[in-house]
Amino acid sequence: MSAAADELPGGLGPVVWSTPLAGGDIAAVRRAELRDGRHVVVKETPYPADLEAEGLTALGAAGLTVPEVLGVGPHVLVLEHVQAEPDLHALGAELATAHQQTGEAFGWHRDNVIGPLPQANTPTRSFTEHFVRDRILPYVGDVPAELGRRLRRAADEVLADLLEHGQPPSLVHGDLWAGNILDDRVVIDPAVHHGDRELDLAMLDLFGGVPRPLAAGYEAVWPLDEGWERRRPALQLYHLLVHVRLFGAAYHGAVAARLARLGC
Repeated sequence: MSAAADELPGGLGPVVWSTPLAGGDIAAVRRAELRDGRHVVVKETPYPADLEAEGLTALGAAGLTVPEVLGVGPHVLVLEHVQAEPDLHALGAELATAHQQTGEAFGWHRDNVIGPLPQANTPTRSFTEHFVRDRILPYVGDVPAELGRRLRRAADEVLADLLEHGQPPSLVHGDLWAGNILDDRVVIDPAVHHGDRELDLAMLDLFGGVPRPLAAGYEAVWPLDEGWERRRPALQLYHLLVHVRLFGAAYHGAVAARLARLGC
């Protein structure tokens, strides 16, 4: 625990004390006590903090349980410090409800970030066009040449027929894995946009699997469309490519494995 007297955005006043929180691979995160006795989470971001604040606010308005945004500075985000009772079934139901909030196009009204990386969000009527242009092609140069050729083949020959299933542009968290779920109940650190709702479940499955109670809660509100199992390897390519850029060659094999499942 360390003392701090820094002023926080949002008129929250000075910090009485603060201590680092676990995680924080991308941003420095600490729990802090304000002079009025409230406990908050202070996050110092390498990207504009209002991007994350906007995502949390959008997800909260759509029905997901998120920390309340208390203050936003250029690179500082102050959030409610939450402790929740675990309830994955309720989280699954809330996720399905949030996905029912749809936009007019795939993408978002502005570019934002996934982790520390830029995330392009040019509004597009076709999900495949959006996914290929903004989620796959920006990362082709990060993999070996042969793997890059296989990615381009998938983009040119496979994804359009595979990924289109009449899906609306759902509001998605965009970076949903176990590390971004607190207490099996509260979601944080979004890369929000309008996309295929199956993206969030595909990422959960990629890193640790979709918990059965969460899947049951989701299905009770909005069952997945037929054929989701065939689409999942393709949808997982985006987050794997993000991990290639962040962490390197250790993820090449996982990309290759998904492409093999697609016949590429």
